[in-house]
Amino acid sequence: MKTIIEPFKIKVVEPIRMTTRSERERILAEAGYNLFLVHSDDVLIDLLTDSGTAAMSHEQWAGIMRGDEAYACSRSWYRFLETVRSIFGFRHVIPTHQGRAAERILFSVLCKPGDVVPNNTHFDTTRANIEYRGAEARDLLRPEALETGRPLPFKGDMDTEALERLIDEVGTERIPLVMLTVTNNSGGGQPVSMANIRAVSEIAHRHGIPFYLDACRFAENAYFIQQREPGYADRSVREIAREMFSLADGCTMSAKKDGLVNIGGFLCTNDDRLAEQERDLLILTEGFPTYGGLAGRDLEAIAIGLEEVLHEDYLTYRIASTSYLGRRIADAGVPIVQPPGGHAIYIDAKAMLPQIPPLEFPGQALSVELYHEAGIRSVEIGSVMFARRDPDTGVEQPAPMELVRLAIPRRVYTQSHIDYVVEAILEVHRKREKLRGYRIVHQAPFLRHFTARFEPV
Repeated sequence: MKTIIEPFKIKVVEPIRMTTRSERERILAEAGYNLFLVHSDDVLIDLLTDSGTAAMSHEQWAGIMRGDEAYACSRSWYRFLETVRSIFGFRHVIPTHQGRAAERILFSVLCKPGDVVPNNTHFDTTRANIEYRGAEARDLLRPEALETGRPLPFKGDMDTEALERLIDEVGTERIPLVMLTVTNNSGGGQPVSMANIRAVSEIAHRHGIPFYLDACRFAENAYFIQQREPGYADRSVREIAREMFSLADGCTMSAKKDGLVNIGGFLCTNDDRLAEQERDLLILTEGFPTYGGLAGRDLEAIAIGLEEVLHEDYLTYRIASTSYLGRRIADAGVPIVQPPGGHAIYIDAKAMLPQIPPLEFPGQALSVELYHEAGIRSVEIGSVMFARRDPDTGVEQPAPMELVRLAIPRRVYTQSHIDYVVEAILEVHRKREKLRGYRIVHQAPFLRHFTARFEPV
């Protein structure tokens, strides 16, 4: 069949409150034109993030009822531990309440002021946790990946030549670890090839540097490898994922993505000494090492979700649904990051709104207008999120790309919802020349995009 249907039936529904354009104008003004500050009841289609927004399965809800809430060494912990080890293969598994807690623990133990942490592209919390330690987060995305319209199969790959140059430039003593984000969220949700994972692993290990994966969307990345990389068509997604992790020394994981749950994460390592330090910090800030800030029911739901996300009928539907949105708007002339990513479609706001300078935030203007037009919540991934201040002049430098991300929650929306999103985007695209930029009137020192307030230019 040509039509790829949702591999599930709907058992419970949640109503959507319809809003009018005049209501949305008022809502935007009250929220300071920041969609993070808009109440969820006022959102028709919520594509702000795919993190923690999945619909859980009947098996996961049954697992929640089975959750063992013993403080220490609960049976839910052992089920979680066995599942993570069977998929990821690491010796030590440290549960946390979400991915950024795993990042904070890892970088608190490994990073010091003056260090440099290379990645293909750091996402916002990863970068912030590194910088909070006084270290530098260095992005080493392959140069052609910045050409948003160029359809490369593995656009998330790290530039390995740049990694070699960085090691020569700063020395191994200043690089506490090398990270690779799979899939590459800030780079357009693009996958990383097994060849690139292996090459980065080899470079890091040749220089005695630990190699970690940011594994939030590991299953989607493994599926792209199966579909696109020679030699993997006959391998299962589970086998491919296990090979990915076998090349690393550890990983951070937000289970709120490919764990198909609403809360939770973990940190993995094969280093006994490091694991002991990380558990000490976990006890101080998260909880006992067999629950790490999570209820037993959450551990059960994660264990089940990690198995379900590897079902290949689910992944086929997931990637096809995202691709459908991308193709529909691209065929009508909307510039997007090509090819469509795994968890989201990224509109190239710089190309769509050339009349808006980068520091008047074309991505913010586009995301605000999408909400104004149709009640759709998206997120800017550009100079609001990633502009850098020049240390000598204090002048802000724009981000390399000005994108708007439409992140699709897992197992939540049907094709008719996606068709509505397509219609709204095309309507905004038709009147794109009328859009104007925004200025920031309030911002926080870290992760400003979460709480900043704007006004129209």
